Amino acid sequence: MVERIAANLNYLMPIMLFAVGMYIMLVRNNLIKKVIGLNIMETALFLFIISLGYVHHGLPPIDPTRDVNRYINPLPQALVLTGIVIAVSTSAFALSLVVRIYNRFGTLDADELVRRTRRT
Repeated sequence: MVERIAANLNYLMPIMLFAVGMYIMLVRNNLIKKVIGLNIMETALFLFIISLGYVHHGLPPIDPTRDVNRYINPLPQALVLTGIVIAVSTSAFALSLVVRIYNRFGTLDADELVRRTRRT
């Protein structure tokens, strides 16, 4: 049992990180903490995608004379790089919205924002 967990640790860690990010998103009321939870979830997803593309003793796909089954697939790395760019822009946009919300309502508490918007 321990050997199976150790062999699949690269899949278990992203799942645990994603659960931590989801917990932060659901439980915390502070909007900045929610953005941080979203970033943790995105990072866990990137780690999972990279883990899927891992090949033990893999070779770069440059030399066609080598064993084709041992090539490393470059597609997961390209997807993660694209995802990182999207994650940074999503975080910047979310944080700019948080600043605008704070300037307008004077609070970052999600429950307080719901109460204030229902009054108006």
